[in-house]
Amino acid sequence: MSSTDPTRLYARQLYDGFSADLTADQVIEIKAGRIARLRPASAADARDGIPEYELIAPGFIDIQINGAGDAQFNFDPSVEALRRMAAGARQGGTAHIMPTFITAPNRDYAAAIEAVEAARAQHLPGILGLHLEGPFLSPARPGIHDATAIRRLDPDDVARLAGAQVGVMLLTLAPEELPDGVLPQLSDAGIRVFAGHTAADADQIARAEAQGLVGVTHLFNAMSQLTGREPGVVGAALASRGLFAGIIADGHHVDWRNVGIATRLMPDRLCLVTDAMLTLAGQRTGFELHGVEITLCDGRLTNAEGRLAGAHVSMIESLRNLLAHTDLDLPAALKMTSANPARALGLGERLGTLRPGSDATFTCLTGDLDVAAVIIDGVIDPA
Repeated sequence: MSSTDPTRLYARQLYDGFSADLTADQVIEIKAGRIARLRPASAADARDGIPEYELIAPGFIDIQINGAGDAQFNFDPSVEALRRMAAGARQGGTAHIMPTFITAPNRDYAAAIEAVEAARAQHLPGILGLHLEGPFLSPARPGIHDATAIRRLDPDDVARLAGAQVGVMLLTLAPEELPDGVLPQLSDAGIRVFAGHTAADADQIARAEAQGLVGVTHLFNAMSQLTGREPGVVGAALASRGLFAGIIADGHHVDWRNVGIATRLMPDRLCLVTDAMLTLAGQRTGFELHGVEITLCDGRLTNAEGRLAGAHVSMIESLRNLLAHTDLDLPAALKMTSANPARALGLGERLGTLRPGSDATFTCLTGDLDVAAVIIDGVIDPA
């Protein structure tokens, strides 16, 4: 920590990541990038001129982000692209990202692994690990992914994924397409496996959960739906007591009534994700994906037929959307930006909550819920 970075922060309101209410007038003491102490503020603190924020919450975590700041991870799997993505995400209040590399031919995902390994070796702020979304998906549910590159996972893939030194590895796949016995191998290797782009039925999801499945990627999108006699992936996730789920709260991917259902049934398991593309916090308004032109218009990224291709929304916008379109209060909504995704990644001991010993990683907001600062390991808005 440099001499310009704070050893104390004053929060007029503080959300600790687990309480039902905000706490007023708190001081966070920071030492060596971790929270040393939380205590009520005193008159002396006000006189000392320590950095003061209207609201301090655990740093937002985005477990699914494809691009930002005019950088798309699939187009440029490099440390520089990760730097631009992390910086773009911070504009929307996100402290930590899981850069997401989607379906690509053969083992092209190896370039993404190498980029994240290099970024973490350089201690690039805000990179928690790697999210591979594909290519081990259902041919019946490709979404905007390159259907010609979707394939089954093989033993060489298992070895490459298990040996990656990327921090947290999140792998989205179609569990019904996996060979027998592979899901436990992935889970035993520490890989956080999510179901996505999947045609599985609810029984298949239940079996996968028993074998180590952790969650569901972009709930309601590119998966089997809830019906009267078959709950599908959606119903299985809603009914589960353990599965986490990402959800895109941009008003385009999921009807607000469905978002509301998910927030009521999954208060401790639902994770806001952006699924953002390179246009977020960038200058570009279009790009080519798998030879198809994608255009940004009225907040939607679509191809010529109107099919959605990722999202153009930040985490702070997603938070405000939850508050506007569901019956969640602010603490419950903030849990979906921080504590829930931290636990989904297996990082709940150090991220997602504010308590002594946790990382000093915060999203600081104004009274109007604009982003005032992002602090990572005690460093304000790191480069």
